[in-house]
Amino acid sequence: MKIALIMENSQAAKNEIVYKTLKNTVEPLGHTVDNYGMEGAEDKSLTYVQNGLLAGILLNSGACDFVVTGCGTGEGAMLALNSFPRVSCGLVIDPTDAFLFGQINDGNAISLPYAKGFGWAAEVNLSYIFEKLFSGERGLGYPRERAVPMAANRKILKDVKEITHTPMIEILKKIDREFLLQTIDRPTFKEYFFANAKDEEIINFCKEALGL
Repeated sequence: MKIALIMENSQAAKNEIVYKTLKNTVEPLGHTVDNYGMEGAEDKSLTYVQNGLLAGILLNSGACDFVVTGCGTGEGAMLALNSFPRVSCGLVIDPTDAFLFGQINDGNAISLPYAKGFGWAAEVNLSYIFEKLFSGERGLGYPRERAVPMAANRKILKDVKEITHTPMIEILKKIDREFLLQTIDRPTFKEYFFANAKDEEIINFCKEALGL
């Protein structure tokens, strides 16, 4: 699985510890991590709303399989990500949340609260979260005897979102161009997105927007 890490401006200083913890936890499990930033205060600013747009682009284009993001409380980033098609983001605070989200909801993104309770041994909590989320098979249900109705509900929700959400390419065509460029005109986006994205229509649109 290819995992993308995206962090916003208020929590940029924590990018290094989150990236290292994520990488060190999931790479032995066979996954890879691309760090889309922010990598520090000097990096181009990303808001939690831009995190949503960026996650939507990455997941809908196939540039990644899973997004790890967050903000101060985790709430704003979760709401922003879930406003985009084919993105299912859960708020994860502790390892139990991570386990249950992976087993019951089997989404493709999580939002973490980087300013709430992020104190002593924060990297230990993060490591346990990532271990519970990315170890073994997801979507098996919990408790196991509820696996069938849980899978059915996930399918229903996915089908509903296909009806209620506009396709990603149509969103990109209509969204404010300055807001889009503030989100994607970044070295990390150009490096990782164009190396991994699979949807030619989204790729070509982003190239045109960036003047490439």
